[in-house]
Amino acid sequence: MTACVREIDWKSWRAVDPATLVFIVKKDRVLLIRKKRGLGAGKINGPGGRLEVGENFEECAVREVREELGVTPLRMIKLGEHRFQFVDGYSIFVYVYRASDLEGLPIETDEAKPFWVGQDEIPFEEMWEDDRYWLPLLLEGKKFSGRWIFEGDRMLDYQLDVLS
Repeated sequence: MTACVREIDWKSWRAVDPATLVFIVKKDRVLLIRKKRGLGAGKINGPGGRLEVGENFEECAVREVREELGVTPLRMIKLGEHRFQFVDGYSIFVYVYRASDLEGLPIETDEAKPFWVGQDEIPFEEMWEDDRYWLPLLLEGKKFSGRWIFEGDRMLDYQLDVLS
């Protein structure tokens, strides 16, 4: 497997898994999670997960937030999409949403421990390496598209396009 973004034919690339990520942003705070299991266990991220048969990306995003945090994201907009290729052959395509509110109070589940953080206090050192490049775009309401190459949890190469 190649470790360079430019060496992949992204037009014919197909992900093993389609998935979603959701960031709930209220005023100057962001709702994050410490992931307890699955891809990225132990890391900080937004809630999200893999698409199930018969659901669209928006339905997946809402379901995953409900399952992981016990809340419903409100006023979601899709701001980004990512194509992640891992050198071991695994790949994942992710729609990234920003929600401006939520219904309910976040609770800890067996999947995630939620916490609010100020936009200027995001713990990037505990997140996936790519987050520091595109999460500020999401917080600014900008649209983006990224292509990322990882070996395990180490980023090898990337291309990030700002669309608005």
